[in-house]
Amino acid sequence: MQGSLHSYFPDAPSYNRFVQLKPRIVTLMILFLHCCRLGCLCGVYYADSTSICVCNNRRIHSHKVFRGKAARGKSSTGWFFGFKLFLVVNAFGQIVRVAFTPGNEADNNMNRLLKLFDKLQGWVFADKGFINQKAFEQLFQKGLQLITGIRSNMKNKLMNMTQKLLLKKRGMIESVNDILKTVCDIEHTRHRSPINAVLNIFAGLCAYSFLDRLPSVFI
Repeated sequence: MQGSLHSYFPDAPSYNRFVQLKPRIVTLMILFLHCCRLGCLCGVYYADSTSICVCNNRRIHSHKVFRGKAARGKSSTGWFFGFKLFLVVNAFGQIVRVAFTPGNEADNNMNRLLKLFDKLQGWVFADKGFINQKAFEQLFQKGLQLITGIRSNMKNKLMNMTQKLLLKKRGMIESVNDILKTVCDIEHTRHRSPINAVLNIFAGLCAYSFLDRLPSVFI
């Protein structure tokens, strides 16, 4: 910015001053995302969680920045140390719900599911890790049907053809997670402040909402 873009930002602060100013806008960034950049409620949603690693597994015992805040968790790719980002996106790839938790929180935690899907109605598709019968019953009474795959020891449940086709499109939210990590850079291991780490994640979520093309399911 201080090079070729200096004419657009003539009063840009130095890098050190920029880092010092970042904590002041954490609350504003979170409010901006929740008040201005969330997607529309269309009745078809996809939910997933993704790991946010804060250090290499070999440096867990020597890591100090997130000590007492981050936790060990397990994802489909193995063990990690950090946080979990829960996302709910609509059929157009727009983010409609966000939750940020320690890495050891289970995907099917009942309180988390009820808060994450609060006031949503229609269908929400998720993987097997979100299976929770009690949460399913409470959400169903509120007008939201949680649809997941089934484990090998579970009985098959009937669903209509539209639900089967939409469940097969669940890979769309995996594309959202990939864009957030590779394009919006919400995950890296160079943080030196927990507050700045939270700001980096929510800034990445806001940046995602401004992208011209988003993964979507054509209905």
